[in-house]
Amino acid sequence: MNALPGALLDQPGDPRRRRTAVAVLVSAGLALAGCGAGDDGAAGGSGDGQVSGAVTVFAAASLTESFTRLGKDFEAANPGSRVTLNFAGSSALANQINQGAPADVFASAALANMTTVTEAGNADGTPSTFARNQLVIAVPRGNPAGVRGLADVSGPGVKVALCADQVPCGAAARTALDAAGVALTPVTLEQDVRGALAKVKLGEVDAALVYRTDVRAANADVTAVEFPESARAVNDYPIVALKDAPNPAGARAFVAYVRSAPAQTVLAEAGFQAP
Repeated sequence: MNALPGALLDQPGDPRRRRTAVAVLVSAGLALAGCGAGDDGAAGGSGDGQVSGAVTVFAAASLTESFTRLGKDFEAANPGSRVTLNFAGSSALANQINQGAPADVFASAALANMTTVTEAGNADGTPSTFARNQLVIAVPRGNPAGVRGLADVSGPGVKVALCADQVPCGAAARTALDAAGVALTPVTLEQDVRGALAKVKLGEVDAALVYRTDVRAANADVTAVEFPESARAVNDYPIVALKDAPNPAGARAFVAYVRSAPAQTVLAEAGFQAP
């Protein structure tokens, strides 16, 4: 299984691949589509039997560990298939897809970035929500700044990392901060959640607002501080096969696999919530 750094594909695409048609998005269908079996086939498998060939998946950075495992599991279930994963911020991935980057599947960390792709006419069918994720405050081991809740991150001398507003974790953080009535000026704005978490690991900041799953994946390097306002900013994760997928059968099979019971177990173990 291969992985591509997001920056490699962050280049203007062939103008012939750019689409101008705008699809009408039924937002309720996007937000409420669940994990049950659909046109992709039964939730427990790929739907069309085994598939082969390369399957290129563009996935939010917060899915790195989970999708790396799911990619290997998919390959084992489909001998002859090869999953290539491109992880980056959802906004950057959506832009790459709309610029014509060749991909089979898009898994976003927020509905807004998925909408960017569907409204450009680049989705094959209606996206479905396969997981949800919630923010926590990540602090270095030992929590030297004594952060106990969201109000503490705005304290004097407390250095905080946030994701940029256009990134799902940044939009969620802004919603939570507004809900708590907390105003702060971060020392850095990162382009994906792993960038914000890295600042905590390196000791460059006292805290960062990241997903619960990212702190769990970091093991003992960082500690999660839960805060009630995060319930106001839970992110839905939608997935869809793409219209111009080089491997349409593989795309549909991978989407169905992510929605299957074994894959949902992997996501739950990583800390994701059920859709």
